[in-house]
Amino acid sequence: MIYDELIETLRASVESWGVVPYVTGCADDTRDPFQVLISTILSLRTRDAATQQASDALFKIAKTPREMMKLPVESIAEAIQPAMYYNNKARTIREISRTLVEDYGGRVPDEIAELLKLKGVGRKTANLVVTLAYNKPGICVDTHVHRISNRLWAIDTKNPEQTEMWLRKNLPGKYWIPINTWMVVFGQKMCQPVSPWCSQCPLTKWCKRHGVARSR
Repeated sequence: MIYDELIETLRASVESWGVVPYVTGCADDTRDPFQVLISTILSLRTRDAATQQASDALFKIAKTPREMMKLPVESIAEAIQPAMYYNNKARTIREISRTLVEDYGGRVPDEIAELLKLKGVGRKTANLVVTLAYNKPGICVDTHVHRISNRLWAIDTKNPEQTEMWLRKNLPGKYWIPINTWMVVFGQKMCQPVSPWCSQCPLTKWCKRHGVARSR
């Protein structure tokens, strides 16, 4: 069972650090589904600072699907070089932009099923767009949410999609949208992949420490 006290302790800890993931900040600042979508794609396997650099550079030259699809792939790639796999991401971004213009009238869909039809968009990205850009129910499970959920509750799910389905059944709805932001920051600062800071963790009285072989 997921207790409110646990989640509220997680929230309070993260908020006390004053750190917000770049994509969350982008959503808060712009409320632009396209920028949220593209910055999420840029964030894949990329650190936050590099995601911000790449996003800022790209949005200086194009902020809408119509503007983006007119850019050569090479121009997009040059702008987003701080991001990992920038050449592949440049092609994906241009293709998504073209699809949005031709099939959706330039509007980013607000349904997960439609977002999953876009090239390079998986459940993580689709959920993040739905929750952060449209404030609709969804649970974005990335590597941090998957890892921390398994450690905390020993649920032993095999992949992020299984973790998402478990959380949909067990996590109170009021936490669905913000849980990704809180766990991403918590995973970066405290519950790291290797040797997490268990001795300093505010969630220690609830945590099963499932799969933790070494900690600090």
